[in-house]
Amino acid sequence: MSVEKREFKTEIKQLLDLMIHSLYSHKEVFLRELVSNASDAIDRARYESLTDAGIHEDDTEWMIRISPDKEKKTLTISDNGIGMTKDEAIEALGTIARSGTMEFLKSLQGKDIKDNPELIGQFGVGFYSSFMVADKVAIITRKGGHDKESGCRWESTGDGSYTIEDCAREGRGTDVILHLKEDMRDFLDEWQIRTIVKKYSDYVQYPIVMDISREETPKGVDGKEIEGAGTITKTTEETLNSMKAIWARPKGEITDEEYEEFYKHISHDFEKPL
Repeated sequence: MSVEKREFKTEIKQLLDLMIHSLYSHKEVFLRELVSNASDAIDRARYESLTDAGIHEDDTEWMIRISPDKEKKTLTISDNGIGMTKDEAIEALGTIARSGTMEFLKSLQGKDIKDNPELIGQFGVGFYSSFMVADKVAIITRKGGHDKESGCRWESTGDGSYTIEDCAREGRGTDVILHLKEDMRDFLDEWQIRTIVKKYSDYVQYPIVMDISREETPKGVDGKEIEGAGTITKTTEETLNSMKAIWARPKGEITDEEYEEFYKHISHDFEKPL
């Protein structure tokens, strides 16, 4: 499999330069954007599967998975949504017309962008916010209904170019793998991830899951802890978002901030409601 190297368009290079040089103080928004992109990809897969059942590939348990790896210093956001072909990945990730980046760059003029994290999502350049926290980003994707060998791997260090090559992917969907910068590795912390998901993505209608490991003492058949047995590491999959309709909760429990975040989620607006 040959690796193809391509240059970003000029405007994308300008955008990456802005992101890499930490113009946003709210760096946590990168996770909000990647989860939002994953949710949109699942929405599209569900919609297109109405007329093309092959997209399902016997997998209708829609979910978004967050996988921190402290040894490799990577954070991976995966979905089983529609995925992309190689041509679609080139168009979506390296071409100005699909991202609204020119409007985004213009919007930064005369603004204190550190206080405007909403601008990232508003102009559809959310994926590039990954470079605020990562010094290398890789994407492995395959479109639903296509052959398992028809996937592709996209990779960039934000230096103005990227590589893309063919690869295999067992299931449909997309993995976004962030190789975190040294000073951004607190985003691998379980409680940091939980907090960000709860703050920005609690109303996403698909489960956002993560494997959680805990040390515990083995128990006997009677349910009691076995003395002197030491501890074992038990890993379970947990869902981080509530997926609970806001209208199904008691009115007195819902804060103004929750109402605002719910509005942003259903409207795809990044400003507060009027």
